[in-house]
Amino acid sequence: MRIRLPTKLSWYFIRQYSFNFLALLLGLLAIIYVFDIVELLRRASKSDQVGLPLVLQMGLYKLPEVGQLVVPFAILFSAMWTFWQLTKRHELTVARSAGVSAWQFILPLVLTAFFIGVVLISTVNPLSALFIAKFEKLEMRHLNSKSRAVSLSDQGLWLKQKHGEEQAILHAQKVQMPHWHLQQVTVFFFDLENNFTRRVDAASSYLKDNKWHFQYAVSNAPGALPKTANDLKIETDLTLSDLESSFASPETISFWKLADYIETVEETGFDSTPVKMYFHSLLSQPLLYMAMILLAAAVSLRPQRMQGGAYLILAGIVIGFTMFFMSSFMQALGASGQIPIFVAAWFPAMIGLLFGIGAMMVLEDG
Repeated sequence: MRIRLPTKLSWYFIRQYSFNFLALLLGLLAIIYVFDIVELLRRASKSDQVGLPLVLQMGLYKLPEVGQLVVPFAILFSAMWTFWQLTKRHELTVARSAGVSAWQFILPLVLTAFFIGVVLISTVNPLSALFIAKFEKLEMRHLNSKSRAVSLSDQGLWLKQKHGEEQAILHAQKVQMPHWHLQQVTVFFFDLENNFTRRVDAASSYLKDNKWHFQYAVSNAPGALPKTANDLKIETDLTLSDLESSFASPETISFWKLADYIETVEETGFDSTPVKMYFHSLLSQPLLYMAMILLAAAVSLRPQRMQGGAYLILAGIVIGFTMFFMSSFMQALGASGQIPIFVAAWFPAMIGLLFGIGAMMVLEDG
């Protein structure tokens, strides 16, 4: 019968793994930050108003979002390195000789990975959403030539753009996708000094040939009589692809606000599938991180009689990258509605977890 793993030994394994994880994660983040700064400097070279301090600030705003993408790799590789260190120092050999099974010293690391996943989705993700929203605002202001913004709230769709020498703010209660047919539309026009100039109300509107077509529109201006038009046309530099690309990405929404945002998206008339896909992918992250620990253990904690250690470690790295790309591929299929969201979000983590458990049951002799 196996003895219980002592608390001090559990904390020792957790400290070893946590140190390796943080060191590797910080190293990866530093490399990513440098590459992001180089890319932002290249883009900022076209503008004389963007200096190095602003570029460094934008790089920091973008870092938490990109950092979340490398966490699974940090989980996997730091676990493999930790197991290798413990094996090289014969600490696992001593633990095994004392009656501790592999399952018992893997469990603290599995729970640590689960805790990391919970912290990421509950704390880091909201912070990342706040930072990436600030990054996109700075990017729109300093690095993009066109000034416009699209946002969605429980009052409907809001769109802001330049219209000649004016600023136009468009509001629509409903949107019929995928052709962006707006319903119950109101447009407010302001001059460059933010003075109100006129207002247009229309039953519906659509975008075609770089023109907004407002049907059954009523135009009101201060000191003038209302004017009506069955088809009022207003020129714009927007296209349908511009609208889609300008729309707020799910990454800019905090995890705690995603459920309400999904409801708002559905009420407005948009397809909520990509947002639901993102929400479920966040929920499945702790399970995915647990799977990474088991996969790392399966290729690192092999019996001494087995040969081909380098091959097994290489196989673990291949499995890690395979898990990442399989997860990304299935998420893309889920976001496009080709497979159910639950399958796309949860199956990669569940398959990895079951594969890791199965491999450990084969390799562990008790």
